Amino acid sequence: MPPSYPPALIPFLPLLRCPGCGAPRLDPDRGALRCPAGHAFDIARHGYVGLLTGARATSGDDAPMVRARERFLAAGGYEPIRGAVARLAAARPAGPGRVLDAGCGTGYYLAGVLDRLPGAHGLGLDSSARALRSAARAHDRAAAVSWDLFRPLPLADRAADVVLDVFAPRNPEEFHRVLRPGGRLVVVRPTARHLAELRRRLPGAVAVDPDKERRLHRALDPYFEAARTERVEYRLSLDAERAADLVGMTPSARHLDAAGAGPGPVTVSVLATVYRRRPAPVGPAAPRTGSTRTPRP
Repeated sequence: MPPSYPPALIPFLPLLRCPGCGAPRLDPDRGALRCPAGHAFDIARHGYVGLLTGARATSGDDAPMVRARERFLAAGGYEPIRGAVARLAAARPAGPGRVLDAGCGTGYYLAGVLDRLPGAHGLGLDSSARALRSAARAHDRAAAVSWDLFRPLPLADRAADVVLDVFAPRNPEEFHRVLRPGGRLVVVRPTARHLAELRRRLPGAVAVDPDKERRLHRALDPYFEAARTERVEYRLSLDAERAADLVGMTPSARHLDAAGAGPGPVTVSVLATVYRRRPAPVGPAAPRTGSTRTPRP
């Protein structure tokens, strides 16, 4: 393969599907991926593949949000969450070889999982081009592709051994389709206590939906069975700069002045659950995707 193609993309080429016509393969061709029908998708100079073409994504972190996220995560504020995700993803008996990170952001959590699984390869999907620049270089075994999680995923059936969904929208039907039998889905979402101090200091900040757990169960239960849940909760002392980054990387930054957060302690509180894939959907399935969206905290 020519050197312009990210090596981490190679294991996923047989698993990608053309979003234009559904063709079962995409082949390298002069700085792009092309299907047999001629649909072409550029490989950006930053290393990610632009499969999301011809339509506007429903969401996506903008450049200031991504920069704030990179600074905050680099400082280690969410390292315990990353550790829990990696631990749950690596636990037996899934035997993961291919890890799909749905809503990967900058690739921070995917990189943590790949560090824990030396033989695994990762693919991150996200609608933010700016975040994908970072995700494409987050790990030497991670590739990145632009995509909107509210649409059918551009992947073959049973393409993944593990699916990660960390503070990201959920597409239960598609997660079930692309996850192999015996694979696992790892979902991380905030509790009502998460960053409560910041919300008190910044009236108008995005709150945690008190009905979140019920809606999550309703959406996932037809496709997945919860196997294990861990609560990750700890106090974090923030100076003014880190507090501003923490607010700045969330949807609240779109309508609030992040500098108003000020220094002080905050509570980090999330639930991380491993779900087992049901052999086939059971009972009435929840409406597709929209009711399971989680703003990335």
